[in-house]
Amino acid sequence: MRILVTGGAGFIGSHLCDRLLAEGHEVIAMDNLITGSTDNIAHLAGRRDFEFIFHDVTNYIYIAGPLDAILHFASPASPVDFTTMPIQILKVGALGTHKALGLARNKGARFLLASTSEVYGDPLVHPQPETYWGHVNPIGIRGVYDEAKRFAEAMTMAYHRAHKLDTRIVRIFNTFGERMRLNDGRVVPNLVGQALRGQPLTVYGKGLQTRSFCYVSDLVDGIYRLLMSQEVEPVNVGNPRETTILEFAELINRLTGNEAGILFKPLPADDPRQRRPDITRARTILGWEPKVALEDGLKRTIGWFKQKV
Repeated sequence: MRILVTGGAGFIGSHLCDRLLAEGHEVIAMDNLITGSTDNIAHLAGRRDFEFIFHDVTNYIYIAGPLDAILHFASPASPVDFTTMPIQILKVGALGTHKALGLARNKGARFLLASTSEVYGDPLVHPQPETYWGHVNPIGIRGVYDEAKRFAEAMTMAYHRAHKLDTRIVRIFNTFGERMRLNDGRVVPNLVGQALRGQPLTVYGKGLQTRSFCYVSDLVDGIYRLLMSQEVEPVNVGNPRETTILEFAELINRLTGNEAGILFKPLPADDPRQRRPDITRARTILGWEPKVALEDGLKRTIGWFKQKV
């Protein structure tokens, strides 16, 4: 297959490019590099089956020749971005998704949307199944990302119904691994960066809010299986092992040998209290579940961040 990955120089996008190439596909990575980096795909330079195009997908997308699939992963996605790039997030979720869907329709290509667990907001149902409609503050700080992804899902399904486009939607839960931005504001880079600098780890509230962390290779495997499936409805992909942020911070301190302890700060606005995927559909439809243990994934990630701090 000849496949376009928007956001292909980003954290997840670049790992996805690696997997698609390993499966024998030809890959075009597209990125405007506002949060992605060519460092993430530098190892692919010179390959005849890989091409990088610098482009903002909120503008008209031109690709010469046939395309078999488009994986739409372009979007800033961290809490820091919600306040520094709110318009860009809304534009890529709306205009970028529209442009990518239009290209898929023109090329007769399968379209896979990278959605997010953030569509569930601060959930009132736990764990979160795909049938849950969410509990989102549309005008809050996080609303720019939550609503951009909810809109992108609605537009994807509209193209599927109105234009018979072959579509897929993956709802991605917290993911970590090599190539994350050290300063992107998400919990893993924040805590690992602080630990490697010998600083106390910042934990918000009492640290009792929960998250479920999936290692990037497991996530990419789930996405690839979904791409190759016939499933049109959204599918959660994430690790159902739930841990409190305080337990997570203590684990990072232990793995890094950091003795600076924990620093507690007030909870940010609209911070979800619980986050754990119900992956029944992924298990049943895709035959997928995560394999990499949290500790093993963290050891690999910490090793990578040591080169960056």
